[in-house]
Parts: sequence; C-alpha cells; structure tokens
Amino acid sequence: MGHEKSSFRLCNGSRKTELVEIHATNPRFHILFVPGNPGVISFYTDFLESLYEQMGEAASITAIGHISHSEKDWEQGKLFTLMEQIDHKIDFIQQELQDLEVPLIVVAYFIALYPFLAVNARSRQQSIIKKISRSRLQSNLISATVALLGLLPISVSRFIAKLSLGKSWSATAIDALCRGVLKYHTMRNVLFLAMTEFEEVPDWEFMRKKRNRIAFLYGDDDHWGPLSMHDEVVKQVPDAVVEVEKEGHTHSFCCTVSGSMWVARHVATLINKTIY
Repeated sequence: MGHEKSSFRLCNGSRKTELVEIHATNPRFHILFVPGNPGVISFYTDFLESLYEQMGEAASITAIGHISHSEKDWEQGKLFTLMEQIDHKIDFIQQELQDLEVPLIVVAYFIALYPFLAVNARSRQQSIIKKISRSRLQSNLISATVALLGLLPISVSRFIAKLSLGKSWSATAIDALCRGVLKYHTMRNVLFLAMTEFEEVPDWEFMRKKRNRIAFLYGDDDHWGPLSMHDEVVKQVPDAVVEVEKEGHTHSFCCTVSGSMWVARHVATLINKTIY
C-alpha cells in the first residue's frame, strides 16, 4: 500500500502523541481507532487504509497512539499506566471529537480486552512477560538492549528486522518497529503498560449493559486472546457479538498486509451491519 490516503500528525493535547488520519469528503460517521501494546500507531497504517476502502470511503478515520509509544521521547522518560492511557483517549475525544456532526465508532485493538488478562493467567507467554514487567532491573536491561539496536542506522536495523521476522512482515510494520519500538522510552512504556494491564479485572456488568453496542473478535490460535476468553465472554455476556477468526492470521495482524486487509473487511462488515 502506498499510504496516499492517510496523513500523519502530532496531537498537542494533554499529552503529545502521534495520530494517523484519513479524511472522507462526505463522511457518514467517524471511526476512532485505539491500538494495543505497543501503541506505535504507524503499525496500523495498512489496516486503516484498507478499512477506509472497505467502508466505501464513507468514514473519516482517526487513529491515536499511546503516550510515549513513539519515535520521540516527549515525556522525558515518564511511564504511563493502562488507566492513564485510557484517560488520555477520553480526553482526546472530549477535546477533538466532541463536536462531530456524525456518529462516532470506536475500534480498539486488544487494549480494550485488558480485563481478560486475569482470565488468561495460565498463558506461558503472558506469565513470562508479567515477571519481566514487574522487575525494574529486567525491564531496564531489555529496554537498553532494544535501544542499542535503535542506535544503528535505520537501513541496518531494517535489515536485521527482516532477517529476524521473515518476509511476512510488511514494509510498514518493519518501519514502525525500527522507528517507534526500538527506543528506550518506548520499550519501558510497553513493559510498564503490560504490568498494569495484568492488574485489571473484568467489568462484566458494564459489558452486559453495553452488549448491543460491543462486538468481539478472537483469533483461532492466539495466546493473547485465546478461545478460553471467547468462551468466558459468551458465558458472562449472553447475546453479545463474539466471533472467531479462522483464516490463520496472528495476533499481530497489522504486521502483514493480508492480516490488515482481512481484519479491515471484518470490521467494516460489523460496522455496516450496525449502521445500516
């Protein structure tokens, strides 16, 4: 994808963060996209442009990154919890999207599923990350190691990333990794956010009240959002829209063009069913 439609800018609200925007000429509604962890928003450019196309160019899209999950360290090393990241998104809606003349639809990637981490405590991968994120020494060491890779010329770090990740990752994802994630401040915030994610618990009552306005998508083989979470949602929130992807795309769908396009089609279908 050539990224002809999307534009990148900085948000100078309560906290400086990165935005990707796509403006429709005559939008019928506005989509706000909130990323997962890492919250480097440029990872999702392929997905956002595909979603815009799947919606028939009828929706404007704003995608907002997480605080200090960015190329520049505007917060001077400060760490932000999950709730601070969520409050930041609420502030952004109130400051920049409050006066929209069309309906606002929020699409959230995994950070919206944060309460279910408690349900998924048996995941080996999450157990390891949980231990690392709660150790300041280990977090600092990992972040410093990652930052050393980020000091390499961008062409070298891209080459290493391609060798390590294979050909499946898109050029967009490789660039987002090298420019946004291979930074000390970003990696520290990624691990700190992961630590605070594990501290939350499900708010089933809220989900039951909003079940007609919420839809869930799980992957058939996803250790971050396994089918045990799917089963728990079905049990706790009857009649909610809960679907499973079985096309072989991974949790990091935004890192491949095919994954971005598949999820964009699915999201567009859900929105169209709701709006029309």
